[in-house]
Amino acid sequence: MNEIKPFRVEIPQSDLDDLKARLARARWTDELPGAGWERGVPTSYLKKLATYWADEFDWRAAEAEINRYPQYTTVIDGQNVHFLHVRSERPDATPLLLIHGWPGSIVDFLDMIEPLTTGETAFHLVIPSIPGFGFSGPTTEAGWTDTRVASAFAALMARLGYDRYGVQGGDIGAFIGPALGRADAEHVIGVHANALVTFPTGDPADMAALTEGEHLRLKAMKDFQDNMSAYMKLQGTRPQTLAHALADSPVGQLAWIVEKYKEWTDASKELPEDAVDLDRMLATISIYWFTDTARSVANSYFERFNDASMWAPKAPATVPTGVAVFAAGDYAIRRFAEKAHRVTHWSEFYRGGHFPALEAPDLLVGDIREFFASLAE
Repeated sequence: MNEIKPFRVEIPQSDLDDLKARLARARWTDELPGAGWERGVPTSYLKKLATYWADEFDWRAAEAEINRYPQYTTVIDGQNVHFLHVRSERPDATPLLLIHGWPGSIVDFLDMIEPLTTGETAFHLVIPSIPGFGFSGPTTEAGWTDTRVASAFAALMARLGYDRYGVQGGDIGAFIGPALGRADAEHVIGVHANALVTFPTGDPADMAALTEGEHLRLKAMKDFQDNMSAYMKLQGTRPQTLAHALADSPVGQLAWIVEKYKEWTDASKELPEDAVDLDRMLATISIYWFTDTARSVANSYFERFNDASMWAPKAPATVPTGVAVFAAGDYAIRRFAEKAHRVTHWSEFYRGGHFPALEAPDLLVGDIREFFASLAE
């Protein structure tokens, strides 16, 4: 069961034909005049995007780009785990696990592979598909909490022979990464996170010390909870019901994901593709469609909502933690983060958003290098 098998992405042509046929016969809903994005993804926009997906997006080119890099699968704790493993030519490179979020995939990191594996601060990269996501395939049993995923990733790094390694993650990866730092502190040298979730401590002194910018982040976080968290509540409470819709309709899957690219990127950008490369976005959406993992993705939220141990009070982590805060869709506040993490590095950027690997890979790469270089000083 410890076998590591080479893997290539090879989606059958019949699956591509089926996707195009489903998009061609989509039944479109109407929309209220002048509503724009206020009530969700506009039909007029989605029609154009679906047409591009069916007629212009080149999945085979995306597939070939992924296949440029060595990929493998292995079974850990009964679950298939897919990963890219790209080693630097530098013998002193640091092993680094990159963990994607949702909606995200291994595609998020493609533009970061070359810069992270070269230069003075270089890394051997391990880029897994989270169990239940993409090419790792659907999870086949309940209980795949973030802590369990973290344990699986610790086992993966040990299986690859990495005794000391770093971790980076955003979104879901910013839950799994710190959990991995706690679970495998003997081997994790540091955890770098973006889109880290921090909660008010309830301490009046902490609240009184907040800066104007931090108050704005708290306000933005409340707005997210009040107006943009319906997706999370549905996935976290009724994942199976949602899965029936997403697994049967590529238009539904497209709308479900593209809404997040619109809401979590730079608000000055009119359309999602103005902030994130359209083909990168569609490559990730295609991966979720072809692997039929909408159900297990939604189930991961159910597991997170119902994992009492995750939300229980914990002693502060001991592993050094670096945090990058980007301009849009990022609500982390340092004084709150320090209650749970050993924060040794904190950066704030004025461009980029919830998807920095796609929106501002230069900033993310630079911050990862700076953080891990600081650990060697």
